[in-house]
Amino acid sequence: MSEQGGRSVLVTGANRGIGRAIAERFVAAGDKVATIYRSGELPAGVLGVVGDVRDTASIDAAFTEIEAQHGPVEVVVANAGVTRDQLLMRMSDEDFDTVLDTNLAGAFRVARRASKGMIRLRRGRVVLISSVVATYGGPGQVNYSASKAGLIGMARSITRELSGRGITANVVAPGFIDTAMTQALPEKQQQAYLAAIPAGRFGAVDDVAAAVHFLASDAAAYISGAVIPVDGGLGMGH
Repeated sequence: MSEQGGRSVLVTGANRGIGRAIAERFVAAGDKVATIYRSGELPAGVLGVVGDVRDTASIDAAFTEIEAQHGPVEVVVANAGVTRDQLLMRMSDEDFDTVLDTNLAGAFRVARRASKGMIRLRRGRVVLISSVVATYGGPGQVNYSASKAGLIGMARSITRELSGRGITANVVAPGFIDTAMTQALPEKQQQAYLAAIPAGRFGAVDDVAAAVHFLASDAAAYISGAVIPVDGGLGMGH
């Protein structure tokens, strides 16, 4: 795997926020970057294929198109995700199932399809985008935190299955990142979150992109099954 770029990279959900920043970083490094997304504008230089991570046939078709243009996927970043926050007693089955099917099963479908090409290549990088709430917890986020915690077990099982073939699987767990979602919170709530973060600031999307890019590099060849927090110290000890 070359440090000089030119790899076939897939980042799901690269149309906004963290996924967009990750895609832009790989493009800047000279990689061939594609995304599977549902709607929205994409960064320059990113091949966009419309697809749904909740549907296996859709994922397979998207991969087939990406492989035809960029070659077998060597780096996959499972970033696509949704929230349906609600207190436990009021959370519907649909709220729970939608989040698990997108965030957890979606990452599974993408990693499963990517693994086929990686096994043949005998190299690959799988990076799953989790969250500080995977281990820290969050009120109103039983569904979201469960989906993000599941990614840790997934990465560690992939590591035990595929490390002997030159494939690593790691988790990046962002904390509160300065995105549209965070900016939409009431000012009082933002200040309460800031007070809990030792770094005293929200993270930037580039902070997350830098960690993902490192895990995809040759320098991280002996790192697998790890959970890398990018949270300013918020989740320490969890």
